Amino acid sequence: MGASMWGLFGIIAGAVVIVLLEVPQLRRQGYHKELIVFSILLILGVGAACAKVLNAPIPNPDDWVAFLLHPLSTALKPFIP
Repeated sequence: MGASMWGLFGIIAGAVVIVLLEVPQLRRQGYHKELIVFSILLILGVGAACAKVLNAPIPNPDDWVAFLLHPLSTALKPFIP
C-alpha cells in the first residue's frame, strides 16, 4: 500500500473511533439536532482530510469571498479617491 492509502486508512479509522465514542452518548441523551450537526461536520472534515492526503485541489474560502465581493468593489471604485 502506498503512503496515501495509509493516510486514508488512518483518517477513516480515526473517524470511526470518534463515531464510536460520541454517537452512542448523543443518542442516549436525545441530542438529535446535535447529532446531525456532528455528522455533517465530521463528514466535511473527513472529506477535506482525504482530499488533502490525495493532493486534490481544495478550494480556498478567500477565493469565494473575493468572487462575491468583486462586483461591489467594482461598483464602489469610482467613489474612492
